[in-house]
Amino acid sequence: MRKFIIAVVFFFGVVFLITNFAQVEAVVETLQRGDWRFLLLALVVQGFWLVNVAASYRAIYRALGIFEPLEQLFVLAAAATFVNVVTPSGILGGVTLFAAQAKRRGYSPIRVTLAGMINLLFEYLAILCVVVIGLIVLFRRNDLTAAELIATGIVVLLAGMLATVLILGMRSEHALNRALTAATRAINRVLHPFLRRDYLSEQRAHEFAHDAASGLLELREDFRKDPATLAWPFALALSNRALLLTVFFLMFLAFKTPFSPGTLIAGFAIGYLFLIVSPTPAGIGVVEGIMTVTLRSLNVPLGSAAVITLAYRGFTFWLPLLVGMVALRVIERSPASVPGQRADKES
Repeated sequence: MRKFIIAVVFFFGVVFLITNFAQVEAVVETLQRGDWRFLLLALVVQGFWLVNVAASYRAIYRALGIFEPLEQLFVLAAAATFVNVVTPSGILGGVTLFAAQAKRRGYSPIRVTLAGMINLLFEYLAILCVVVIGLIVLFRRNDLTAAELIATGIVVLLAGMLATVLILGMRSEHALNRALTAATRAINRVLHPFLRRDYLSEQRAHEFAHDAASGLLELREDFRKDPATLAWPFALALSNRALLLTVFFLMFLAFKTPFSPGTLIAGFAIGYLFLIVSPTPAGIGVVEGIMTVTLRSLNVPLGSAAVITLAYRGFTFWLPLLVGMVALRVIERSPASVPGQRADKES
């Protein structure tokens, strides 16, 4: 069954690449015109980013009492990125890969889901740190529009919702259970006229609240003893943004385009902001347009803005997608089960 599901994902991946072949071609042609020295350096930095993402997961896993090798999380995180992009929403999410690994290794899939939520919250908080600077730059240059403010508001709302769930879980299982049950019932009431059945299970909400609260209460106690328990994962989330910003910086150098620090930060921040709020997978088709327009408004020539954006997306979107495809192949060839292994917190 597992091999069949992975085969389906690969099918969606092939369809995705075929339907977006024109953009892949444009990225390749664009990169051929850049200075190979800076492009090679960007490739190295992007490699560090991929490892850093896995390190972020490992830090959060350890905070929740789970141990996984860095190389294993590298494969899972890369494959999850590929799955999230190429599969239609609701069919299969990258979280499925992490949950399957949890079952094989003998720890709670719910705790793994919780780790994903914490990682996502830190990602939102890290990008908001950059976005604030970008908005200030746009405001000072009279280029700030309602679109950027609305997009920022959406990210703040998403971060607030995640933080609320996590804080409730840290307070008590009862508080988290009550909130999740209320949310489940509200969603079911809205969707029942269309589906004629409950979309979400209250029993699963109870199970999630129980296991998640257990992990969060332990995390709260560990944080009280050692604040670095959560400070380190957040520092890694910030370094993720710094590495991507470095790739963006190298694109300006590779295509010999003058820039100021404000232009660099604002262009990067707005592009990443719309990557989060975009209705398309990983912002494909949206980020390219928004980032190009933003750079043009910051006095970067239109041709250069388009070239820099395409090259940047080549490194930060298409390259991880390719790595994720290979990583999924590695998972497919791995043993179906790992008997006798435990995943406990390192002593």
